[in-house]
Amino acid sequence: MSKTSAQSRLSLGQAAFVVARRDFRAILFSKAFLFFLLGPVIFALISLGGASIGRKAAENSDPPVLAIAMSPGDAAAIIAARERLAPLLELPQMERVSGEDPATILADSGRNIGAVMTGTLAKPRLIGTPERIERWRGEVALAAAAASGRSATYPDVALQPTATSGASKKSGRAGTATAALTLLFLLTMLLAGMVMSNLVEEKANKIIEILAAAIPMDAVFLGKLVAMLGVSFVGIAVWGGVGGLIMIAGGTGFALPAPAVGWPLFGALFLAYFAMAYLLIGSIFLTIGAMAPTVRDVQTLSMPATMLHLGVFFLATYSTSDLGSPVELAAVAFPLSSPYAMVSRAAQEPALWPHLVALVWQILWVTLFVRFGASLFRRRVMKSGPQGPRRKRRWRAAEAR
Repeated sequence: MSKTSAQSRLSLGQAAFVVARRDFRAILFSKAFLFFLLGPVIFALISLGGASIGRKAAENSDPPVLAIAMSPGDAAAIIAARERLAPLLELPQMERVSGEDPATILADSGRNIGAVMTGTLAKPRLIGTPERIERWRGEVALAAAAASGRSATYPDVALQPTATSGASKKSGRAGTATAALTLLFLLTMLLAGMVMSNLVEEKANKIIEILAAAIPMDAVFLGKLVAMLGVSFVGIAVWGGVGGLIMIAGGTGFALPAPAVGWPLFGALFLAYFAMAYLLIGSIFLTIGAMAPTVRDVQTLSMPATMLHLGVFFLATYSTSDLGSPVELAAVAFPLSSPYAMVSRAAQEPALWPHLVALVWQILWVTLFVRFGASLFRRRVMKSGPQGPRRKRRWRAAEAR
């Protein structure tokens, strides 16, 4: 009899799959889920605003430099004129270069060169992106006039537009990183809360007790996390498809600059880091739902976790503009902020091996969080029944002894 019972009992993976399939179907085909899909329209507007603010902040924190590729005498004269005019006017930083092709200088993103100035003081030429050379046209004319000793007349600056420059790439990728990081945070916070509310509802309806009597509690914990992650991917697919159709219908392309790793790989890394961030914060929320007997207690207990997640987002956002700094490395190492920091790094750095190391590191912490949450879940979620009288009887027996 015991052998038949052992054979009929589901394994942990099978039981988790049963719970995941049940919750996935119940949520996916509900009417509330259809209304839930409308929410990210507001979050999309917030993400675009955050990206523009982040791009402007990155440009202001590390302003582009004007490379001077002129004769030694002209270069020294215009740099000296810039130093004289700097206390009175806001002029771009200048750096003398020699023997380098302007296209090579602009393609080097590590030097943060916004444009290259060639020619002579009488006929200067600016080479760079259209918006950059238009912005610097008046400053260059003023500096050239001051360098040549002419105060009444200013030379006509010839413009030679290029497709891009290292400075524009750097600021554009910083904007993409900020937008992706903000979108990841909003999606995680929006979708992770469903795990907690679903568990509290089933605890109130005593459904969780029926599940616990049939399958291991670890399977219930894992199944609910996997089910909500699957529902989240469905929502992301729907929102992404609708956004793509809108761009196709409007005849517009993607507004954000391309990330350093390219869009296909960046999309795959974004989904992987979203899964890691969701499983980490979802296990915390699910544990909170297991400890809270009522909805009011859920709101009270979830506030510290929400504030911690918000602090993690601010830490990752702060480290976006300073890759390789101690703050950025700390954000990469801390498990809750690691997915956000690595999404930012994927947008700005083309190296792939850090992502492999980070994913292994995050999977390790997901395993630890899930195991700890499942253990606490198992002890807390079924904390009911005549435990009080039993403890009193044990205490009286101890006194009698």
